[in-house]
Amino acid sequence: MALLVLPRALDASVEQLPNVGPLNAKRLAKLGIKTVRDLLLTLPFGFETYGGPTEIATLEPGTQATVVGIVTSVTAKITRNRRMKLTEAVLGDGSGGKLRIAWFNQMYLAKQLHKGDRIAVAGTVKRGYAGLLEMQNPHHEKLAADEEVQPSRVGGLMPKYHLVDGLTSRRIASWVSSALPLADHIEDLLPEEVRAPHHLLGVVEAVQRGHRPEGDAEFREARRRMAFAELFELQAAFATMRANIALEPATKIPYRQDVIDAFKTGLGFDLTTAQRKATWDAFKDMDRAVPMNRLLDGDVGSGKTAVAAACAAMVHAAGMQSVVMAPTEILARQHLRRFRAYLEASFPDLRVELLVSGLGAPERRRVRTAAASGHCALVVGTHALIEDDVEFANLGLAVVDEQHRFGTRQRELLRAKGQGRPHFLAMTATPIPRTLALASYGEMTLSVIDEMPPGRTPVETEVIEPDERDRAYDLVRAEIRAGHQAFVICPLIEESEVLAAKSATAEYERLKKEVFTDLELGLIHGRLKEKDDVMQRFVAGEIQVLVATAVVEVGVDVPNATVMMIEGAERFGLAQLHQFRGRVGRGSAASRCLLLSSDTTESSLERLTLLTRIADGFTLAEEDMRIRGMGELMGARQHGMSDAAMESLRTPELLSEVRQEAERVLASDPGFEHHPLLKAAVARRLELTSIS
Repeated sequence: MALLVLPRALDASVEQLPNVGPLNAKRLAKLGIKTVRDLLLTLPFGFETYGGPTEIATLEPGTQATVVGIVTSVTAKITRNRRMKLTEAVLGDGSGGKLRIAWFNQMYLAKQLHKGDRIAVAGTVKRGYAGLLEMQNPHHEKLAADEEVQPSRVGGLMPKYHLVDGLTSRRIASWVSSALPLADHIEDLLPEEVRAPHHLLGVVEAVQRGHRPEGDAEFREARRRMAFAELFELQAAFATMRANIALEPATKIPYRQDVIDAFKTGLGFDLTTAQRKATWDAFKDMDRAVPMNRLLDGDVGSGKTAVAAACAAMVHAAGMQSVVMAPTEILARQHLRRFRAYLEASFPDLRVELLVSGLGAPERRRVRTAAASGHCALVVGTHALIEDDVEFANLGLAVVDEQHRFGTRQRELLRAKGQGRPHFLAMTATPIPRTLALASYGEMTLSVIDEMPPGRTPVETEVIEPDERDRAYDLVRAEIRAGHQAFVICPLIEESEVLAAKSATAEYERLKKEVFTDLELGLIHGRLKEKDDVMQRFVAGEIQVLVATAVVEVGVDVPNATVMMIEGAERFGLAQLHQFRGRVGRGSAASRCLLLSSDTTESSLERLTLLTRIADGFTLAEEDMRIRGMGELMGARQHGMSDAAMESLRTPELLSEVRQEAERVLASDPGFEHHPLLKAAVARRLELTSIS
């Protein structure tokens, strides 16, 4: 296939590149690569270093090397003992040595390679049987007989790309080679006045060096440039969002000392220093005509709800209403109890109502009427809050809990319930490293509650390997005999042949019939219509062991529950495991979290062991980031960032520089009118955000 024709070639589908085709185009799309431009801008995450061709006689075991030689024999065979299929070849290069090559499960190579062929191989040198040096599954390339022809696809620096099933780094590299001549025509959205002071490469040079570097230094420079540009585009979009929000006036909520005094008196406990600071940050924001747009990030049980309640009290004192949206009915009902406990005793005229889809029609009508008439000060609910028939008389504050579970459009629909622009507070109980929070939620100001209230009982965490399962059951029985309750968490609702995880329904039946035959068990999952009834029975102590899926990850407060047993713990992320752990230790009794793992590999156990040593969610997130990298921790593509951009967030000062540059350019060029490429890129990001 001929090279694509300019000028629209960069925006053409990758399917138009040689040897890609519809199937590989779909595979690349899973990596976020749809156009030729996407392919060129997606740099490898690293390289394998094999160096130039080396004579066989000089090879050393344990080294990576490139060898060019003549095939002296090639055979397809099945090993006698383990019945493994392989293609075996022997190479010679005239240096006096021989190199055995073994390609496992690639018997077709025996038909493609022939005695006398000149080939290049690149791989790790090992000492094989009979003292012969060998390579297993090396990269290979057939060469012309002319000794002047050197390998072009194997050896030297070989790129490593992120992959999905059906793709290899070598195949992606070949497609990149086809497209690389078009790199000269990639436009640079990073302004020269930004590149120069930071000594950044131009985009063309960065793409060329990133895919075909001369060495590590060039590769690092290319990655640094691409990461900076990506973060710059992101921060430019955030700066635009902040500027747009500032254009929409909000009603000022004046600070009143008597309100906060009454709130603290009725609270029944003292706010921590971190809670007081977060509350004061919010009060200052609301006492402005610009809408508050703040993210409150706090660990499980750190007291975010109390901060939101203080804000609602101040809004009520100003004659306005508040709304709190949660992702599940269980969490919404939990919030209802908390907000009523925190507010109604201190402010007798402050009514808190609940609006969820599970309410009967008469009750839904009553709550909607109270909200529309202004006769309730605070409505707590779920997605039911953003239905068309829900209105508020004078909405001053919108709060979204576990905000990452809602799309931007859902959050905007909630904000739109006000006559003007309400102040906005988003809360998350997933501790996020500060730089990642600023990069992922840069349109919002950030408050972090990194301090736990006194009196929280530490949760002892233990990894339970498969042969210790009975001991875990004995620990649960002991806690039940002591009058306490337990959770059992399973990753799936139904059996799956693909995932060898225990489903909640099957595990519930097994535990009931075989393990805890004398105990009262309950089952809860997202598809269960009676989940609120089951949860109420568990809260009341009627259920001793609750078998559940991740539906209980947040918002469940049962102080009498002292054991959290998690099946298939290796299948959950550390942040989610930490959330589960936060469901126990909420009373005065000692509590335990048992991580049952079916994966006994060293890496899996090391990861789970982090939870046994680290109780603080923010420290846990930082440690997980150190082990797995920022992108692996949060899911780079889930956050719309490449792994290079995510990894660059390890350097907090870089993000600060990028943010300042974006704000400076926007201040000097409102709307980026003189930077059309940047303007278009920001518009694309804002459009994606508005429909997410």
